[in-house]
Amino acid sequence: MRAVIYARYSSDNQRVASIADQVRLCMSFIDAQGWSWCQTYSDEAMSGASMLRAGYQRLLEDARRQKFDVLVAEGLDRLSRDQADTATLFKQLSFHGVRIITVAEGEISELHVGLKGTMNALYLKDLAIKTRRGLEGRIREGRSGGGISYAYDLVPGEIGARRINAAEAVIVRRIFGDYAIGRSPRAIAKALNMEGIPGPQGREWRDTAIRGHITRGTGILNNEFYVGRLVWNRLTYQKDPSTGKRRSRINAEAKLVVEEVPDLRIVDDALWQDVKRRQSGIRESEGVRRSRDKRFWETRRAQHILTGVVFCASCGSRFAAVGRDYLACSAARGRGTCANRTSIRRTVLEALILDGLRHRLMAPELVEEFISAFHVEVNRQRRVDEAAQGAKKRELAGVNRKISGLLDAIEEGLRGPDVKKRLDELSARRDALAADSAAAAAPPVRLHPNLAQVYRAKVEALQASLKDPDMRDEAIAVLRSLIERINVSAGPDGPEVEIVGEIARMVELGLSGEAKKKAALNNRATCSVKVVAGACNHRQLLQVAI
Repeated sequence: MRAVIYARYSSDNQRVASIADQVRLCMSFIDAQGWSWCQTYSDEAMSGASMLRAGYQRLLEDARRQKFDVLVAEGLDRLSRDQADTATLFKQLSFHGVRIITVAEGEISELHVGLKGTMNALYLKDLAIKTRRGLEGRIREGRSGGGISYAYDLVPGEIGARRINAAEAVIVRRIFGDYAIGRSPRAIAKALNMEGIPGPQGREWRDTAIRGHITRGTGILNNEFYVGRLVWNRLTYQKDPSTGKRRSRINAEAKLVVEEVPDLRIVDDALWQDVKRRQSGIRESEGVRRSRDKRFWETRRAQHILTGVVFCASCGSRFAAVGRDYLACSAARGRGTCANRTSIRRTVLEALILDGLRHRLMAPELVEEFISAFHVEVNRQRRVDEAAQGAKKRELAGVNRKISGLLDAIEEGLRGPDVKKRLDELSARRDALAADSAAAAAPPVRLHPNLAQVYRAKVEALQASLKDPDMRDEAIAVLRSLIERINVSAGPDGPEVEIVGEIARMVELGLSGEAKKKAALNNRATCSVKVVAGACNHRQLLQVAI
């Protein structure tokens, strides 16, 4: 029996040695059974309520490939604490002929899955209730429920106790004051970064860390703790059964736990109210105040070809929207930590990529050259396959003759174990050769003689699909699958754009012979192509440089 081990512990508070202890126990069990150990799968600090565990997923994949016969664990709760996940695991492994045996329960059956799965699920629910009860008790005492806000430090030796960090408290008052007099969160973040003042957790300041989310109470400007009010239980987290990921939901005000902590106040009421008035005025002027049935985050937004794949060539930060239709480095515009102030129209950038398709990829002579090379390779491979198949046919004919000879000898009275063994060997070889012949590859598909024209029509149809509302999403998905990332830098004639990914390899096919030689000499692992947008962001014919 080929046996594997699965071990897991739940949280960072448990010992890493817990994995070693479980493995040692399971190895002793395997040795006592006389089985052969194959592999150990483990997950550290991972909850048993989710199937999204790396070791767990590798175990399932190897079970599908039938790499082991029995799964050994310390207990069923190590595999999963979710009743539905336990039943799913049992059905999957049973289908692949794998037994589940635990040191605590023995061989797992449907009875264990039902009873033990229910007990594990109840344990999780009971643990959640007790954890929340403990956290609420700590909040009622004015202590930390787990997180720590900027401008506060934990008191050593006192669980959950906090004290004001005087230096960081000055920064908090400055942020509130600057915002109250009209400065934007982005301008405030830039100024703090320019002065070298570290942000939360020692990172750079971001405008999002300052403005946060008003409804959820996040961000410096919305943290009521700065006015001596500790608010807990704003959100409830539930696991999405289809993905296993946690989703947050805003709780009703009646469920909030609020405690006054005047000793930890940093901002006075007058400054706090000035900030709230400015936030309310901005929300009203921008029309952000919506009814609950028209929440902006649930509204479908327009999709773009380049969303999330445009990066700054100088610092590596993403390009974000600035203004109505421009993209620029988020670090340069939002935090002031990058010197690349280049901006480029989204439409110009999209046009550059589409021009690469239209001008560089639709040359008929390139497609014809590909067809010719394709048929040469097909003919060569066909000759190799025919030679191999001919050899197998000759061997099969020889095997059939030997089997016929042995059968004639048996009819004449020849008996013995060696004869039977030899007949079995020849029969097995005959079946294998017959199966190879039956599975021989079908003749390769011949390419259409007008492939170049067909290809041109398809590319033009793809571009037209981007303008069709019913087909735009599908066309965008096709183009995005070809692009790994786009790097934008400042050039003497305008923004320089480097395209990285499969589309770059396609554009490279359209280069001249000399450019191909240079590309071959570079021998890069990741293929990229540079294009120039042109002065003043006016689209020009692609200039490709390797």
